[in-house]
Amino acid sequence: MKIDRRSFLSFAIGGAAGTALSPLPWKLIDDLSIWSQNWDWTPMPQNGEATHATSACTLCPGGCGIRVRLIDDRVVKIEGLDGHPVNNGGICPLGQSGPQLLYGPTRIKAPLKKINGRWRSITWDAAVEEIAAKLTELRANGMSHTVACISESDIGTIPQLWNRLLTAYGSPNFIRTPSIQDNYELALYLTQGVRATPGFDLDQCDYILSFGSGLIEGWQSPVYMFQGKSALVQNGGKMGQIEPRLSKTAAKADTWIAAEPGTEVALALGIGNVIISQGLYNQSFVANYTAGFEDYKKLVLNNYAPATVSKLTGVNAESIAGLAREFAKAKKPLAICGRGAGRTSGSLQEFLAVHMLNALVGNLNRAGGLVAVPDPDYIDWPDVEMDDIASKGMQQTRLDEAGSDKYPNSRYLLDRLPGMINSSQEAPVQVLFVSGANPVYSMPDTQAVTKAFEKIPLVVSFSSYMDETAAQANLILPNHIYLERYEDVPIARGFPKPIMSLTQPVVEPLYNTRNVGDVIIQLAQKLGGTVADAFAWEDYTTCLEETLGDRWDTLVEEGYQVDDEFSGSEWADAFETDSGKFEFSNDSIKAYGDYRPMPAAGDDSFYPLILVPYDTMRLTSGYIGSPPFMVKSLEDTILTGNDVRVEVNPETARKLGLADGKSATLSTPGGSGRVVVHYFNGIMPGIIAIPRGLGHTAYDRFLAGKGVSYNVLAKTADDPATGFDAAWGVRAKLSKA
Repeated sequence: MKIDRRSFLSFAIGGAAGTALSPLPWKLIDDLSIWSQNWDWTPMPQNGEATHATSACTLCPGGCGIRVRLIDDRVVKIEGLDGHPVNNGGICPLGQSGPQLLYGPTRIKAPLKKINGRWRSITWDAAVEEIAAKLTELRANGMSHTVACISESDIGTIPQLWNRLLTAYGSPNFIRTPSIQDNYELALYLTQGVRATPGFDLDQCDYILSFGSGLIEGWQSPVYMFQGKSALVQNGGKMGQIEPRLSKTAAKADTWIAAEPGTEVALALGIGNVIISQGLYNQSFVANYTAGFEDYKKLVLNNYAPATVSKLTGVNAESIAGLAREFAKAKKPLAICGRGAGRTSGSLQEFLAVHMLNALVGNLNRAGGLVAVPDPDYIDWPDVEMDDIASKGMQQTRLDEAGSDKYPNSRYLLDRLPGMINSSQEAPVQVLFVSGANPVYSMPDTQAVTKAFEKIPLVVSFSSYMDETAAQANLILPNHIYLERYEDVPIARGFPKPIMSLTQPVVEPLYNTRNVGDVIIQLAQKLGGTVADAFAWEDYTTCLEETLGDRWDTLVEEGYQVDDEFSGSEWADAFETDSGKFEFSNDSIKAYGDYRPMPAAGDDSFYPLILVPYDTMRLTSGYIGSPPFMVKSLEDTILTGNDVRVEVNPETARKLGLADGKSATLSTPGGSGRVVVHYFNGIMPGIIAIPRGLGHTAYDRFLAGKGVSYNVLAKTADDPATGFDAAWGVRAKLSKA
């Protein structure tokens, strides 16, 4: 594909990447200072004593250590914590924006109850009493299984307190929000027999083969990944980036491979074909530590020759073969996948196909490779004693069908929940708790999600901010933000060693907020009986300190604790499958069906284009909305005024009669919105791209009403094997406004 000099340089310079994790250029700081004078809530610290506090950032799954600068009792700056294994002094734009999140106008200052469509203040005791009364009523009527909780994570004391509450109460419906963790965890379980999360030793690898992963656009632990990519360059390593759009990561790679979206499975298997047929695989590892290799070999040699794969992917056969040789001949090659920032599940077949490339070269649990990091095991609470009501409730099928006969190995299927609710005469969810998540904004098919939430009689949000989910809730019980509370941070996604950090209150809570952990304990005690018996702690801090045990002092003093000696088990002990080896094929893997691309949702005769989302470090698309600091720094190729720009190949735009910089209407089966056309040679014809993180309807005037949310336009596409949302895009139409 032709990339003109101007388009390429706009990425190769990498302005966003350069400012994301290093000191900000003085010009940008000056611009932000001038712009921020328009804010009536800009903090103006007086002269005073300067102090520093150590804590951890929880604004994304990165788990970075932070150093907070205060003047007297006011936070004035947040920077990365030097020496922290994850970020070692680095920090992303969202992490830098912490003071705005602490002092900003979108914070919820006290418990709120919606009465006749308007928010009214309510006391904490009255709010907990109201929830407890509803839960008691449901339990008495044998409906404990109609209570659910949506959480951003399932690891750590707060998520596990939610899980414990639901278990003691009698509901199996604790649900984690979707991400690439869903498929990575399942791929590790199916091939290696372990319940673990993947760690990527970027610091020591010498070749990265990335299937759309945005290493400098917020993938997994953003700062660790960015610094790992920098280390790769400094060590003389190389990188190949496979995706249909010239992202900043692709521009910084040594090779960009523009493949048709959704065909990554075929390309990974085609690369496997070349590695096997040319004898480039690690024959010692395959012979001694793997099973099912002959089935895999037969699959790729019979069906995925480079010429065949070329027709599916649009990548020429010579490039496929060259990519395979470059990957296999590296000393420490690493294959990764999960598009953009990794906030959507994707297709299991893609993750399996890519993971097997790491097995072919034997780079598992090795320096520079993929390491299976075991789930933290420090939470050792007494087992919950369930009464008859709880036992019966826990035997009910989960509302999202995870773990059912249809999806036996899927742990969480939040994307399926709105459909289950909307297809029911009476809402199967009577009470929904939302903790550390904003599903009304972050889930695809916003209309369906909104409709489902409207059917739930009681939605309780624990958000610190008036986000989209909080705005639609019935009750808001605001959590302390991370700068005001203690909480364990027991994982950094993608980091290759077990690590735990600790958030610590660097300031006293500014408003009438409470730690979610305290509310859970209070609610459990209010319910009484065996539910209360499962929560014997006086408060959350006591629970946390007892749970951490002898780790507590180290965490308070240092801010983190890491197992430096961990490198993964030796191959002879690393695999807990039936064979005791890495399994390229087994009955469980075969049961998930053929390796196949997932189609985009919609009718291609009416929607001739494919709309794909992309991520940028200057916008967040998780449960925290982008603070003004980040919105201000957006390029005008992303946002012009209040209109989002969509990237369109000039060839495609001209065929549609669309001019660069002109308004257009973008329509999909999910919805439509006003956009501005942005000519971009770095995207394949027939494909258009839109950034994630805009189109908010909540928060404040600095964020709300800017652009269109991709999730308003998106539709889900269930992977029939797992139930995960495997959509990589949606059919679309672009026309003159």
